Amino acid sequence: MKKSLFSKVLFVCLIIPSVLTQAAEVNVYSYRQPFLVEPLFNVFTEKTGVKVNVVFAKKGMAERLAREGQHSPADILLTTDISRLVELHDKDLLQAVDSETLEKAVPEKFQSKDNTWYGLTMRVRNIYSSKRLGQVDLSYEDLADPKYKGRVCTRSGKHPYNVALVSSMIAAHGEEKTLTWLENLKKNLARKPQGSDRGQVQAIHQNLCDLSLGNSYYFGNMLNDEKQKVWADAVNINFPNQANRGAHVNISGVAMAKHAPNAKNALALMEFLVSEQAQQMYAETNMEYPVREGVAVSALVSSWGQFKADELSLETIAQHRKAAIKLLDKAQFDL
Repeated sequence: MKKSLFSKVLFVCLIIPSVLTQAAEVNVYSYRQPFLVEPLFNVFTEKTGVKVNVVFAKKGMAERLAREGQHSPADILLTTDISRLVELHDKDLLQAVDSETLEKAVPEKFQSKDNTWYGLTMRVRNIYSSKRLGQVDLSYEDLADPKYKGRVCTRSGKHPYNVALVSSMIAAHGEEKTLTWLENLKKNLARKPQGSDRGQVQAIHQNLCDLSLGNSYYFGNMLNDEKQKVWADAVNINFPNQANRGAHVNISGVAMAKHAPNAKNALALMEFLVSEQAQQMYAETNMEYPVREGVAVSALVSSWGQFKADELSLETIAQHRKAAIKLLDKAQFDL
């Protein structure tokens, strides 16, 4: 009896430290850069006592999770756009999260119907125009207008930001018209698709083109960069399609890993990231728009004015992702 009791006590003594260790941490795989998320994690730890361990990467998250399987230490996954969230979802690497806090804080169009992922911040796929053109009112469709032949710059059509935009065009116009748009847009390119969103603004500054596509937050970041400010000063930031369906909006997002070992702490971190405090910090740091209504944008972002956003849900847009890639190939857009 004594031996049995001792064994039970020893078992409990061994288990409790393990449980306490698990209860004091949460593991994050992040596509978002350290300067964006570490301040948030520091505040979360101060509030809860839960340590946040982070693995930063630019690619390969889905492959790593699949390789690690049920032994993966990942609890939370942070991504930079809808395409990567959908990739994780389609590969069955996420789990549904039951949270009234998340449901209320994140607009329906920025969350999945099965509760596997949620948006955290928004960014607009803007059209940048040279100040040589003066004030212009543009739509994405206008980029294919023959009058802009040889005057448009863009990064690769296969980049996730552009794939999402093409997906939204398919949702709005169908595949046939979107293919025609891509073919005509390609005719208007000043050079082969290349570089980053910032690189396109630099090209406008260098008089290589007059129009380019780029996410809204890059404009703010360039204005705050001593070297790149001269590029940003050469362009106007335009919110497309304000006369009809509205500008295409993408998100950074969060999801819980399928085999999260610290699910309770993971949920607490997810809910913290949609709190008013975190939303303000997150949006301010990278010049993005909070998904939570009522949270103010930064003064600089506010100076660009208000805009009308496409009301179509990102989940609906993402359904056209594979078709978008096929159309880009068919148009030989990057060649």
